[in-house]
Amino acid sequence: MKTTLVSGPASETNSSLWRDSLLVRLLVVTIGVILLVELLIFIPSAVNFRDNWIDERVQAARIAALALDASSERQVSEELSADLLANAEVLAVSEIRPDMRRLLLSSPLDPATTMHTADRTNEPWLTRAGHMVNLLFAPEDAVLIVRDVSNDPDARIEVLISELPLARELADFSRRIIGLSLIISITAGIFVYLVLVGMVVRPMRVVTASIINFHEDPGAPRAPRTLTDRTDEIGRAQNALAEMEREVSDAFRQRERLAELGEAVAKINHDLRNSLAAAQLVSEGLAKSDDPRVQRAAPRLERVLERAINLTEDTLQYGKAKPPEPKMELANLRDTIAEAAREAMAPYPALKLNNALPEDAKARIDADHLHRVIVNLVRNAAQATAKARAQGGEISIQLEENNLLCRDNGPGLPDNARENVFKPFAGSNSKGGTGLGLAIARELMQAMGGDVSLDQTGPDGTVFRIALPPNGDS
Repeated sequence: MKTTLVSGPASETNSSLWRDSLLVRLLVVTIGVILLVELLIFIPSAVNFRDNWIDERVQAARIAALALDASSERQVSEELSADLLANAEVLAVSEIRPDMRRLLLSSPLDPATTMHTADRTNEPWLTRAGHMVNLLFAPEDAVLIVRDVSNDPDARIEVLISELPLARELADFSRRIIGLSLIISITAGIFVYLVLVGMVVRPMRVVTASIINFHEDPGAPRAPRTLTDRTDEIGRAQNALAEMEREVSDAFRQRERLAELGEAVAKINHDLRNSLAAAQLVSEGLAKSDDPRVQRAAPRLERVLERAINLTEDTLQYGKAKPPEPKMELANLRDTIAEAAREAMAPYPALKLNNALPEDAKARIDADHLHRVIVNLVRNAAQATAKARAQGGEISIQLEENNLLCRDNGPGLPDNARENVFKPFAGSNSKGGTGLGLAIARELMQAMGGDVSLDQTGPDGTVFRIALPPNGDS
């Protein structure tokens, strides 16, 4: 038989989990709250017990004083006096008038006796509560002097009572209350605990386990969770968690499929680009032919190949997980823009470029990133302007505070292009375009801390705004 030993750390872990369990905390908190409530009830009850006990002794002392008034010469024998005091459970009784004080009944007292005074005609509640607490720790010889109204309206009665019987009965009363409170608190605690377990803890355990499993493997296939009919916070949390699990799992599976598809497309584009490059070399050779038919077809073939190469390059660039990290350095804006614009406008010699930037305009940017951004913007502007204007087409780039404005005098963007201008594969307005140019341009600028936005467009032309990085000093 194989015996499994539980190691120390494992036992400590289980003990820690038990201490940190919501169930244990609920039970402890419930019992603690009920005990606290019982304590708040106990203090007034104990004070009331103390008051009733003293009032009973004072009333018995009044009756003993009446017996004394009924006797001749208002005097009784020592034996009768002792019986009256014993029946009243007091040590002495005095009558106090404005002009005199008369001892009615008395018994021998220890001179070293500890005495406390209670004026029952005007005794604050806090004083009574404090005396009640002191009774639990009072010495055995302590005596309480109680003053109260007498049988005679013009007099007051003063009664000496031993505190020891009161302290003992108060201790017994406290033990009974505490025992009853423990029984009530534990019983109520267990009842509330069981109710909370069924209504809160078990559903929360399911939610917690689902969250932990989902955190460990968000993309793992799992059975659809049945929505609950509960309309409270826990029910809404369970339904929201189920919906979130479904959406995130779908997103993870879609991401994996897109990653696989992107890898396949990248391989296809790479091979296609090599094939197109070879075909472009052949087309250049054909363009040198003297055959008129070849000369007419060669330019169209070159344009088709060029569009196909641009398509593959844009797709490969956008298919990367993220743009390359920018290498920020102080660069001359005018020179960077002039070089990029010449490259973009090479196929359109009839168009005019107006580089309105100052000679000394500089900014802290990645010059290669900005070069690609300008190429994409100027190329799009040149294509649109060249189609609309055979003569007089112009593209200008100027600096306005920390923004570059790329302006053309083309026909403007149609409504569908305005809405999707920065959406990949959706923003192109030219035949054979991919719609990736502006998406890539915005992605590159955002990587540097800037942005690209459509400033305005209409029949008089289009303006794109390039926001340079905030830390760039133009």
